[in-house]
Amino acid sequence: MDKLLINGGKALHGEVVISGAKNAALPIMAASLLASDHVTISNVPHLKDITTMMELLGQLGAHLIVDEKMNVQVDSSQVNEFIAPYDLVKTMRASILVLGPMLSRFGKADVSLPGGCAIGTRPVDLHLKALRSMGADIIVKNGYINARCKRGRLQGRRLMFDTVTVTGTENVLMAAVLAEGVTTIKNAAREPEVVDLANFLIQMGAKISGAGTSTIEVEGVESLSGGTYSVMPDRIEAGTYLAAGALTRGQVTVKKIRPDTLLSQLCKFEEAGAELTIGEDW
Repeated sequence: MDKLLINGGKALHGEVVISGAKNAALPIMAASLLASDHVTISNVPHLKDITTMMELLGQLGAHLIVDEKMNVQVDSSQVNEFIAPYDLVKTMRASILVLGPMLSRFGKADVSLPGGCAIGTRPVDLHLKALRSMGADIIVKNGYINARCKRGRLQGRRLMFDTVTVTGTENVLMAAVLAEGVTTIKNAAREPEVVDLANFLIQMGAKISGAGTSTIEVEGVESLSGGTYSVMPDRIEAGTYLAAGALTRGQVTVKKIRPDTLLSQLCKFEEAGAELTIGEDW
């Protein structure tokens, strides 16, 4: 599809059900590698990046079952491959999120750089600096991150990101849950998707406090169990439909949302003159 042709000028009216958040589903799916038992993830959006993450997990040896409602069951008990190849990583930068879980649970991971053999400062350098501080031996060679944990377990450390990084926070958070001791992450990303990942990990037995603030503390545990978890609604999708309704002077109801993740957007809509009625999940 080269373009979208929109014949506008009409007020939008109706209801729409919001999908699960891709940016929450991807790290949660990666975090399933940490579980010793199968996990079931519901409210997963049907998107190309999700399909790519499924393919990557399957290539690592995880067993996946997906039903018609996009409930995804992941069993990582038989993972026996530890390479995330370039042909998958190049199509989805979030593939880097398998680095922390694989290194923490299995002690090794070979993950292609999202940009291949890029020269100069890379966005993932913040991830690597933090993981090295936790005891990982990491070499970047031929476009791959070769990471090993030769001490048995990663070690809890006090870490501070030079700049805020969502995927960096998520990678280190996942690595820290099985590390030995306490890990403190300063200048952590505060996005709701980070909180959703933390809630998923806590449900599996992780000990995490401070998610949603700039300081996250993780007390490492020996193992994580399985469980069932529903991905948070997509706040970007919800905001988009709300904006479309407001701009066209229509009346739009968005359902299956979490208003607490949309507070800044809702305030701006009201400041602009939009009339809002807010329910528990609409």
